[in-house]
Amino acid sequence: MPRSHPIVRDAVPDDAEALLSIWMDFTSDPPRQPRPSTDVDEVARSVRRIAEDPMQRLVVAVTGGDPVGVAHLRRAPVSPIHSEDAVHVGYLHVMSKFRRRGLGKQLIETAADWAEELGSPHIVASVAANARESNRFLARLGMSQVAVVRATTVSALKGKLRTPVGPAVIPNVVTARRLMRVSASRGPAGR
Repeated sequence: MPRSHPIVRDAVPDDAEALLSIWMDFTSDPPRQPRPSTDVDEVARSVRRIAEDPMQRLVVAVTGGDPVGVAHLRRAPVSPIHSEDAVHVGYLHVMSKFRRRGLGKQLIETAADWAEELGSPHIVASVAANARESNRFLARLGMSQVAVVRATTVSALKGKLRTPVGPAVIPNVVTARRLMRVSASRGPAGR
């Protein structure tokens, strides 16, 4: 049976189950955080919400009739102080067993085509810092690293914000031992 030619199209709510599978592959290769729990109905609602927003797209790479890759495209300013905008590509992922078939390149090409349609002169892609393969892929396409994105939960951040930010007072162990020896050599009254 001949392999069907892969295509990239906008995600539809019926893709929810496949999108969950892609997400599970995405968060486990290499292990990434956060991995919020979700269900098929929530994914379908999210796909509908994104489809209604003219500044966003969720596109899927489809092969054999099934989505096996995804990219979230979002039009937004390059920075808060610039009027030029960019198409920001996030959550770019092709399932492990479907890599090296040009699907990632097709997803990025879709982002570039949309940026041209919108008149956006820039593409900004975000991938995990420890995702070597993804970072190498984007570097081969001429994209350079401009930032590191970090994430945590609000409760974890609030916990850290409540602790002092400055350096903790750590006693100098060598000095403390020296003082103890001097004190011990002088006797109990510190003669």
